[in-house]
Amino acid sequence: MEPATMDVGARLRMVRERFGYSQRELAKRAGVTNGTISLIEQNRVSPSISSLKKVLEGLPITLAEFFTFDAEPQQPRVFYTADELPNLGNEQIKLMLVGTGHERRDIAILREVYEPGADTGPDMLVHEGQEGGVVIKGRMELTVNGETRLLAPGDAYYFESKLPHRFRNPGPEHCEIVSASSPPTF
Repeated sequence: MEPATMDVGARLRMVRERFGYSQRELAKRAGVTNGTISLIEQNRVSPSISSLKKVLEGLPITLAEFFTFDAEPQQPRVFYTADELPNLGNEQIKLMLVGTGHERRDIAILREVYEPGADTGPDMLVHEGQEGGVVIKGRMELTVNGETRLLAPGDAYYFESKLPHRFRNPGPEHCEIVSASSPPTF
């Protein structure tokens, strides 16, 4: 059973208000328009992963913390069922985070599922750290620093995350990847 996609608009409003920011202040801090924040909070637009990361630059919070912000402190666990992994993505790209509830997180491990034609958005992703992964199913087009490769099941990648990068599923079937990044920018 797959986890349900979270209401990003309501969560953004809740997190923004917990930090005491107005929509205008968050927009200014993130370098986006006030209308962008408003449209996301009203669920009138579904932000791409790169767009959501840009908005979250205005808050002292990572993408993973954004999706687990109100979670009660838990005892660290070792095992997780598939339906216990929170989806940090959207309807097109599911990014299931492994290991929620750990106070100290040195690595982010994700099970990523991309719908046919899905991508991480028109903007290239750029952040601190390193990331790597292995394609489990389908095909993934990965662009890193201007070089593009089509990866098949069993193919892998590893790169410095400060290099501009973008993921896209060009195929007719779901693409599944298991990835890790350190430090955990998700």
